[in-house]
Amino acid sequence: MYEDITKNKIKTGVIIGIFIVVITLIIYYICMAFDLGAFSIVIALVFSIASAWGSYYYSDRIVLSVNKARPATEEEDAKLIDILDGLMVSSGMQYRPKLYVVDDPQPNAFATGRNPQNAVICVTTGLLDKLDYYELEGVVAHELSHIKNYDIRLSAVVTVMVGFIVMLADFVSRMLFWGGGRSNDNDSKGGNLILMIIGLVCLILAPIFGELMKLALSRRREYLADASAVELTRNPDGLISALEKISSAPEQLKTANKATANMYIVNPFRSNKKKKQSSLWSTHPSTEDRIEAIRNLK
Repeated sequence: MYEDITKNKIKTGVIIGIFIVVITLIIYYICMAFDLGAFSIVIALVFSIASAWGSYYYSDRIVLSVNKARPATEEEDAKLIDILDGLMVSSGMQYRPKLYVVDDPQPNAFATGRNPQNAVICVTTGLLDKLDYYELEGVVAHELSHIKNYDIRLSAVVTVMVGFIVMLADFVSRMLFWGGGRSNDNDSKGGNLILMIIGLVCLILAPIFGELMKLALSRRREYLADASAVELTRNPDGLISALEKISSAPEQLKTANKATANMYIVNPFRSNKKKKQSSLWSTHPSTEDRIEAIRNLK
């Protein structure tokens, strides 16, 4: 477990470094397009470092805002709060994560935050309504495990940073193709053509790059969180039943988007085709594979 935590911390640092390099290059080309000269690289570095800092420290707030989450209350969410309090004792964790709720009928949940001291567990109202006590306990234990082994830091940072890169690349491409940038006659033929090519490459590669970054989190993290949840609850049947109910629910999660889909306990996008095995591009292992792995723990 401690080895996994160390690896996640190293991966986070590497990803932030890659992010700074990529953003620096994109902003540098934007500055060159507007002929800002020698200050281009300085502006690019300042902007990229500021973006990385903001993504790291405010990733949890950004994710909660995107999902329109509200804080859990004793009056409305007493069962959820009681379950977390019980799991905190068995987990031995020092810091209690904050609880949030998304008003949506699809049963689902995710955890986010930059570290256990600033962690959040968020569930949907559909999860609270459709799962019994032990099923809900299994889900909360799963998300608590993500917090304990620093999966949340890696996931939140990657989600926010990759989303920013994709949006920035799209902006650059639109600007270049619609005639933005320098209009100097000496540079227009060669310089703008090069910038247009760079914009096209960014537009094509940014989404692929983003998916590869998220896949770097490895679907094994879900298996590890499932195993840790069973260790906390001593009740594999509760988590198995919860996964079955969540994956079979037909509702669509209104606030879900492709950037944050990897953060949920089960992929929030519903498909009529049931996949028994996960593919190279899947955000999660298949539910069947996860259930089989949990049963093998018994």
